[in-house]
Amino acid sequence: MPHNTKPVKPMSGEGLKTYPLRARRSKVGVGNFAGIARSGDPVRRFVRNLPDVLAARDFKDLVARMTNARKKGKTLLWAAGAHVIKVGLTPVFIDLMKRGWVSGLALNGAGIVHDFELAYCGETSEDVEAQIRSGRFGMAEETGRLLNAAINKGAERGLGLGEAVGKMIAGSDFKFKKLSLLGAATKLGIPVTVHVAVGTDIIHVHPGASGAAIGATSLRDFFVFSALVRRLEGGVFLNLGSAVVLPEIFLKAVSLVRNKGTKLDGFTTAVFDFNRHYRPSENVVRRPLGKKGKGFYFVGHLEIMIPLLSAALG
Repeated sequence: MPHNTKPVKPMSGEGLKTYPLRARRSKVGVGNFAGIARSGDPVRRFVRNLPDVLAARDFKDLVARMTNARKKGKTLLWAAGAHVIKVGLTPVFIDLMKRGWVSGLALNGAGIVHDFELAYCGETSEDVEAQIRSGRFGMAEETGRLLNAAINKGAERGLGLGEAVGKMIAGSDFKFKKLSLLGAATKLGIPVTVHVAVGTDIIHVHPGASGAAIGATSLRDFFVFSALVRRLEGGVFLNLGSAVVLPEIFLKAVSLVRNKGTKLDGFTTAVFDFNRHYRPSENVVRRPLGKKGKGFYFVGHLEIMIPLLSAALG
């Protein structure tokens, strides 16, 4: 038998304490409303007309922070997963480089695969499901041979992996080399670093692969990347579409830089991806920030969001 068998008497609103609506602090007002976009409006006006609420407010804030950093000559450091290249954004990045919006670019190992293949023959991204069944996945001859040769030569010359591949593409007669991120960065003098997890990239199974060369060139690139992070005070770091490797690289570089005495307290970070992931949230947006820093996370398709960001930067 239940201990309390008395009937429950409903409460009422009688005697409720209220206050004047105008006395309340509200989160949204008519001043936050969107402006109306008209046909023919420039993208920057479109962005200004976004509602001053939630992700739209954050997006405008990021654009303002990047614009201010560029005006002051601060570092704008980008990190991009290979998906960014596969969805056709290379021309956007090359344009950003030419317009002075990129101080440095970090890629994972798959990034050089897709960048090379596009430069070499104008196509990339094989059908993994179809190829893996026959053991043909990752077995493109030129990709493995030429990239490993460039890495091995770079190791002999004391170069980083990004620089080694960039020089190879820039000096080649590849038909589409003008659409290579690494080739363009090499010509513009913009450092590109490549951060490899050994065994994750198709070129690692080819006979020309050298663990010593891959390790040496990629480790050198980590320290080049760390040197760019050392200049990040007042600047912006953006992570685009990398869920694990590049957020981890960034976190370790920040720790190294601070350990060696550089104060990083007032930089901005932003993540763009089509899902929300743990490591970018923690290792880019939250953990590394100083007392004056701010982090943003934008969820959306990169093939839409990055061209929008580029256009908003003007």
